[in-house]
Amino acid sequence: MELRNRKLDAEDFWQERKEVLTQWASGAEVDFDEAVVYQKSLPKHKIFAEKLKLGKEQGLTFAQPRAGVALVSEHIELLRYLQDEGGADFLPTTIDSYTRQNRYAEAQNGIGESRTMGRSMLNGFPAVNHGVKACRQIVESVQLPVQVRHGTPDARLLAEIALAGGFTDFEGGGISYNIPYAKEVPLETTIRYWQYVDRLVGLYAERGVVINREPFGPLTGTLVPPCISHAVAVIEALLAVEQGVTSLTLGYGQCGNLLQDAAAVHTLTQLAEEYLAKLGYGPVMLTTVFHQWMGGFPQDEAKAYGVIAWGAATAALAKANKVIVKTPHEALGIPTKEANAAGIRATKQLLNMLKDQRLPRTQELQAEEDIILAETRAILDKVLELGEGDVALGAVRGFQAGIIDVPFAPSRFNAGKILPARDHSGAVRMLDFGNLPFNNEIRDFHRAAIAERGKAESRDPSFQMVIDDIYAIGKGMLVGRPR
Repeated sequence: MELRNRKLDAEDFWQERKEVLTQWASGAEVDFDEAVVYQKSLPKHKIFAEKLKLGKEQGLTFAQPRAGVALVSEHIELLRYLQDEGGADFLPTTIDSYTRQNRYAEAQNGIGESRTMGRSMLNGFPAVNHGVKACRQIVESVQLPVQVRHGTPDARLLAEIALAGGFTDFEGGGISYNIPYAKEVPLETTIRYWQYVDRLVGLYAERGVVINREPFGPLTGTLVPPCISHAVAVIEALLAVEQGVTSLTLGYGQCGNLLQDAAAVHTLTQLAEEYLAKLGYGPVMLTTVFHQWMGGFPQDEAKAYGVIAWGAATAALAKANKVIVKTPHEALGIPTKEANAAGIRATKQLLNMLKDQRLPRTQELQAEEDIILAETRAILDKVLELGEGDVALGAVRGFQAGIIDVPFAPSRFNAGKILPARDHSGAVRMLDFGNLPFNNEIRDFHRAAIAERGKAESRDPSFQMVIDDIYAIGKGMLVGRPR
């Protein structure tokens, strides 16, 4: 089938679904009509979209951790701890790496080893292996909405199990869960897989069940310029809405400069609304999620709390609808439940302190918003041109041409030509534009910003700046200045 941004044909979808549900034994547990009834039985306080809508109306910023372990009882214990001791507003179910690669037999072995060893031998919850009933057990054991977070290029079976299991939010997308995560998977393949996921969500919506969808905003999480993550977020929003998704949370990963990060959050839904209207779509519920720093963390706990607090403060001042919380053990591996809860409490403290404060509308903030808008529009307009108005085709061709280019991504379908580096204030700029479709005014802005840093540091702008910046926050700095 030729890739197009068109709602999947009903007959084709249901035929494909028969094959998807045979990928693992638990697929046989899925009954769509019964799942709709179960979803409708959930109380409002356990429905992601309902709570997001309420929070948006009240101007709140919610806090959500990442977490997942191999066994059902231990996962429930973990989520209850984050709910009761951490004070989380939303709960996650982070999926293990084997499931993300559709390696269900190995995930099953991990479950067995976890039972034998008395501790989780997987880095997440293998939802497909545990099946629908186990997922419902999790949902029924807590008092908050629960989201599936993962990193799966082909998430079709995972989506079937999770939604039938009562999860009310499903993360990811055909670009954001391919380019930063996989090396050899063609982009047209994953976009098509995620059209299935979004069509499934659309079918639930047609039956009165609103599942929130959250494309993964940070991408590689390392010096990603706002225009790159925004372009991907808008494309994935357009792809999702075409399939019937009605509630979307668009994400952005913290870069570290307050004005740039706030401007990025402010412009994200603005751009999504603009391009949804431009392509003829009606209004959908749009919210934002801000990811605390996704790069290297300090090993020292006190310094790690500083990074967490800065992310929390930025989310609060930028008025993001939700913030994904990091832990003080980020540099050390999988955190304990106590460390995870502590990161939530630290974040909630900042959110509560700053909830009524706003950044002033300065010329500097406006300038950051203007440059993000101009850059993202340049990318998206070129994508639509390459796709002859079709955003799915345009996305594939855009990556082929380097019009969209995610820094430090493993995918061989990503050009990998752009080089981001910080300016003197710590905002992420472009040292090398690759094939990004920027005009001379935008290019001159970036060159001047990085030249100013070079002058301040008495060195010529070079790749060494990029290297320094990648490791800077882990060393207690924002801009990687030479010592």
